Formats: sequence, C-alpha cells, structure tokens
Amino acid sequence: MLKIREAIVVEGRYDKNTLSQLVDTVILETSGFGIFKDRETLALLRRIGAKRGLILLTDSDGAGFVIRNYLKGTLPPEQVKHAYIPDRFGKEKRKRRPGKEGKLGVEGMSPTVLETALRRALSPEFAALAKTARSPYNGGDTAGKIVRVLDARLGTPAMEQAKTFYDGPVPAFDPLDEPVL
Repeated sequence: MLKIREAIVVEGRYDKNTLSQLVDTVILETSGFGIFKDRETLALLRRIGAKRGLILLTDSDGAGFVIRNYLKGTLPPEQVKHAYIPDRFGKEKRKRRPGKEGKLGVEGMSPTVLETALRRALSPEFAALAKTARSPYNGGDTAGKIVRVLDARLGTPAMEQAKTFYDGPVPAFDPLDEPVL
C-alpha cells in the first residue's frame, strides 16, 4: 500500500474504488461533470488542498481533460499536482462497450501504471519539467513541439495541450505588425 500525504481527486466511484486498493490517503470524487455545479465539493477540495495538497488524476479522454482544466482554474495552483495516465485503448471489465474515445480510464489501469503515475506526479523532476515547458507562443507550432517532446518523455497523454503548460498572459499579436521578409 502506497502512503501519500496529498489527497487524490478522481472522476468517479469506480476510479476511487480502484485507487483505494492501491493507496493509503484521502480519495475524493468529482462525480464527473457534477463538479461544475457542486460548490460544496469545490469548497471541500479547497480546504483539503490547503491542508494536505491535491493530486488530480483524471481519465486521459476529452471529458477527463475538461474536468482537469476546470479544477486547475478553480483551485490554487500551488496546492495541486497532476498525475497522468497513458493513452491505452480498450474497455473496462464492467462495461459492455468501450467509451466514446475508446480509451481506458483510471479504473481500467493496472496498479503498476497507477503507482507510476502517482510517483511521477510527486517527483520534483516532473514538477520542474512541467514548469519549464512554457512557451511565449501560447499554442503556436513551437509550443506544440515542446508538448510533443514532453509527452514522449513523461508519458503523458497526447491530448495534453500547450496551454495547459503555459499559464502566462497571451501575447498581443497583430498580423500587420509582422516584418515583411
């Protein structure tokens, strides 16, 4: 059993059940998109984040990234660490069909994969790499290349966008100010 100080935030009860067999910590669920309307759960996440810190562990599909980005925008960044599961295609045992994107979620990952994701999120090297991956182009071609290199090196899902790594202001850009070559 892996002992972790930080509380882990997951999407649903099946994710929570899977993790509870692997880690000894508080595991909170967002009830999927229910977190968008649930002020009480957000307040709870803020309180626990202030005391222990949080690790966000969402699925690597589009819905997981929507939930992750929402929480990233509403919770203090110094209290949040990000754990990413890899893109793996298949279906969970309890489901008849694969999800819309055909990817396995947190509940479908092996204990080894989940432990690796959590250890990586807690490592100072991961945090340092994520912080240095900032691009002044805010989503331009250079930012995309940086994200692809980081995805390959860190094993993060391919859906991670450049904007997730860049938290600075969007630079002003006027195409008429471009120098003519």
